Amino acid sequence: MATERLDFTSNGKVLDARLDRPAGRVRATALFAHCFTCGKDIAAARRIAARLAAQGIAVLRFDFTGLGRSEGSFEETTFASNVDDLVAAADALEQAEAPPSLLIGHSLGGAAILKAAARLPSAKAVATIGAPFDPGHVTHNFGDALDRIEADGVAEVNLGGRPVRIGRDFVRDVDGTDLAPTVANLSRALLVLHAPRDQIVGIDNATAIFLAATHPKSFVTLDSADHLISRVADSDYAADVIAAWSARYLDLPPEPQVDPTPEGVVRTTHAEGFLHDITTPDHHIQADEPLSVGGTNLGMTPYQLLGAGLGACTSMTLKMYADRKGIALTGVTVDVSHAKAHKADAETDADAKADVLSRTITLEGDLTEAERDKLMEIADKCPVHRTLEAGARIETKLA
Repeated sequence: MATERLDFTSNGKVLDARLDRPAGRVRATALFAHCFTCGKDIAAARRIAARLAAQGIAVLRFDFTGLGRSEGSFEETTFASNVDDLVAAADALEQAEAPPSLLIGHSLGGAAILKAAARLPSAKAVATIGAPFDPGHVTHNFGDALDRIEADGVAEVNLGGRPVRIGRDFVRDVDGTDLAPTVANLSRALLVLHAPRDQIVGIDNATAIFLAATHPKSFVTLDSADHLISRVADSDYAADVIAAWSARYLDLPPEPQVDPTPEGVVRTTHAEGFLHDITTPDHHIQADEPLSVGGTNLGMTPYQLLGAGLGACTSMTLKMYADRKGIALTGVTVDVSHAKAHKADAETDADAKADVLSRTITLEGDLTEAERDKLMEIADKCPVHRTLEAGARIETKLA
């Protein structure tokens, strides 16, 4: 993925934007509207854009007027001016690549994207994430500042621990906006994503949007995600769902053919960060590192995969032997852990290994002591065990 800066003008103000492009061919373009007072660089926006870009969809995300690095004063903006910003962003995206065929809006940005859709004829599909059905819902966060905003024309509101100046026109605009007819006349495929435990915008908003819309429409729950979709797994899931769902409506050209993994080869391909895709001709898993060392914890670590190979091979070997010998083995569990031996042990014992794989085997079934002893003996004969004990020569070449 390549990210490029793309500034554009809306209502006389220069807005700061980023266009996340796929590494290969652009199969579609999307416009992303961020949540209320957030910004284009909020974690959910960055991750969702990156995930979509990895699937061939170029995504434009930007800071609304008066937010982030965009020009203007936020206290002078309204819900209508947010919609104007989206239309201007769509024009900029068209100039840079192609008009947006997919619209994505998070929180109040979801309400704005629904409103803007009528002015964006290129859009074939719309996805909302944690969006309010009533844009005026956002004023619930203003507390006793509402009276001051109405009386003085503008007042400072504490949102998420930071002060934000809100203007009277904004409050009046969101309070006077009715999305029901907008959603009913959307005439686009609609995907509603919402978390049942969302404490900022309740799940009832998703229900109202879904019921007001006509088909084709879909609803997908984000389970235990928070309103900001701050966890990596949740933002990745949302992006994957959006990509898979929208493909039906965007008339995407086929993905570029990737060289298939040859028979007999295990292929590891870097995805992002420490995350890697591991493929064989018929299967796919992921490898990663834990959060504590900068990974995203979406897959097993390399040493866990090594332990998995030993554990699986041990269990398979025992099951095959038991079946062949008629032993009543009904279940096998193999626990494998990895550790480094103490340096002193390795220095005093010429046969000591620096790495130690500890294996604990649980055998289930009506087994005699003799059968259990024999099975434990057979465990040491599994092919992976023998390979690890004997050592393997590794030959490396540049493709």
